[in-house]
Amino acid sequence: MPSRYRRSMSSPYRHLFTLPGTRAFTIGNLIARLPMGMFSVSAILMIAGSRGSYALAGAVTATGLAATAVTAPWIARLVDRHGQARVAVPATTLAALGSLALLLCVHYDAPDWTLFTAYAATATTPNLGGMSRARWAHLLKDDTAALHTANSFEQAADELCFMLGPVLAALLCGTFFPEAGTLTGAVLLLTGMLLFTAQRATEPPIQRRKPAKAPLRTPGMPPLLAVCLALGAVFGSMEVVTLAFADAQGHKSAAGAILGLQAAGSCAAGLLYGATKPTGPAERRYLYCIAAMTALMALPLLAAALTGSLLVLAGALLVAGMATAPTMVTNMTLIQRHTPGGRLNEGMTLAVTALLGGIACGSALGGWTTEHLSATAGFWIPVAAAAAALMIALARALPGTLRRTNSRPAH
Repeated sequence: MPSRYRRSMSSPYRHLFTLPGTRAFTIGNLIARLPMGMFSVSAILMIAGSRGSYALAGAVTATGLAATAVTAPWIARLVDRHGQARVAVPATTLAALGSLALLLCVHYDAPDWTLFTAYAATATTPNLGGMSRARWAHLLKDDTAALHTANSFEQAADELCFMLGPVLAALLCGTFFPEAGTLTGAVLLLTGMLLFTAQRATEPPIQRRKPAKAPLRTPGMPPLLAVCLALGAVFGSMEVVTLAFADAQGHKSAAGAILGLQAAGSCAAGLLYGATKPTGPAERRYLYCIAAMTALMALPLLAAALTGSLLVLAGALLVAGMATAPTMVTNMTLIQRHTPGGRLNEGMTLAVTALLGGIACGSALGGWTTEHLSATAGFWIPVAAAAAALMIALARALPGTLRRTNSRPAH
């Protein structure tokens, strides 16, 4: 790597954006990624406001989530095989048309089944974060420290988009008209994708050789995906339980801001984590991060059980969120290492799919617990899910530890 591009320890993030083309593709990707935090909230507000049914709105968004879980790995495989620009632009166009179709179906009072069909079409949206991470992995393949910083930046960007997206969606739908959030999201998605894919110089090259082994069959990958599933359950259950707790306190309108604090804590921790030089093997950092996350997830439970104060819970969520980004950054680093060459987008999309599946399961379990027991009891679910992630990670690390122990000479 030329000396003028070498990593500066005083400003590791500045170093990333001295590389030609990185600013342009990052801006385009962030514009396209912001709607990922807008679409579900916009759809719920639009459908519930028009049809008067949160049950219908929830069912429609759940259908979209299920369709994404099925479609996303297939889209990612096509991206790896044919290139980001050739696949992502038509796939994003179809997703944007699906959003517009949903808008029209709601506006013109079409039958309920059309809402499910239209929203399912949005599942063709490519994994935007995965494509951006793939570009960083290509550009920084010889600089492990800089790649760590880039992955941290991408995780912080995820948190920022999912923190600002719902707020923007609610503002647009409430200030202008119910369809404003969905319409704005579709325009931002397509515009950002066109800007992102126009940066061809930073696009990872297509692998022309024989396709590598599927990431799911790669040794070490299934446990990593299982951890993603458990982490998704942490996020999904915490969201539902926090909403229920705020509602029980008579402050449901404040729940969004409280959850935003958790994302803010994660975003800040992610940026700080990326600014530090990683020490020791990533596998060891992985265990430390998940252990810290498990411990910190007990804070919201203690805040709810011991104080019953929404203000104290907000502070607990802010601190608990600080373990999220370092854990996800290290997880994505290991997934990149275990994914065969030429299938990086697919590997990272499988991780996102596992997260989405965990979010769906965590939401359902958290909702059941709050309804049949209490909102306070529901805070046990994210603690248990984080503990399950830790057990999976320990089980994954144990065989390697035993091999190293057995290989040492006897004294």
